Amino acid sequence: MLARLWKLFLATLQLSAFTFGGGYVIVPLMREKFVDEYEWVEEKEMLDLVTISQSAPGALAINASIALGYKLAGFVGIFAAVLGTVLPPFIIITIISMAYDYFISNQLIALILEGMQAGVSAVIVNVVISMGFNVVREKNWLLNLLMVLAFVLNYFFKVHVALIMGISLLVGLVVYFVEGRGDV
Repeated sequence: MLARLWKLFLATLQLSAFTFGGGYVIVPLMREKFVDEYEWVEEKEMLDLVTISQSAPGALAINASIALGYKLAGFVGIFAAVLGTVLPPFIIITIISMAYDYFISNQLIALILEGMQAGVSAVIVNVVISMGFNVVREKNWLLNLLMVLAFVLNYFFKVHVALIMGISLLVGLVVYFVEGRGDV
């Protein structure tokens, strides 16, 4: 158990230390690490954990670490995963804040950060496409309809994402209880 906790801590530490661009960038890397490499969770389970993480308030990377840590090792797993996720940004922000005047005026750093934005955009597109394909692979007409409706409502009609998530949550709850799984 201790070896698994240490491995979980080091994995989240490494992912967090070398991931720039926020939570959506870390999601495919977490999937690659915990589904493909370590085989600790199934692909569908990882998609569910990410979905739950997106629904909860707070940073996606931390929420995903909480869900994954709890799934793998309970409350101690939460502590290990969250510590690994939070430590690198905490250290980096501390260093940057101490040298803020230098960073703010340095043209090279500004260009590097601008270049990183393009990479972050590509990774986010990758996440959207891979998660979309996972939904399509389910061959569930309701999930596919919800995905298309969510896109149309947000992109064309500018419906707020929180409202779309709330409606999707309600639809999911209705389906859950109608299918007879609500007797838990």
